[in-house]
Amino acid sequence: MTDSNAAPSPDLWPTIDALWTWLDTHRPHDESAGLLLRMLKLSEEVGEVAEAVIGAMGQNPRKGVSHSWEDVQGELCDVVITALVALRTLTPEPERVFGEHLGRVAERSLGTG
Repeated sequence: MTDSNAAPSPDLWPTIDALWTWLDTHRPHDESAGLLLRMLKLSEEVGEVAEAVIGAMGQNPRKGVSHSWEDVQGELCDVVITALVALRTLTPEPERVFGEHLGRVAERSLGTG
């Protein structure tokens, strides 16, 4: 069942390419430092997932329950977006590279192609 009030999702790969273009035109560092920082951004985003999970479970006695599971979902989305933009940084064909890799993972894990 779908939510008829949900906003339409943007097309994944054109949006990733637009985000990559925007970031690339606003980068304050040269190409090699920018590449390294783009990859390190993934660690920052994964840390935010961990922080949100800890907050959703109330595991920090000083903060208590400071996040919701919806916050965790949003942080996971940020990880995916950041990873896809990083992939686009490494190749002008991220859709092909990701699709081929996903196919290999599916074959190895599910026995399907």
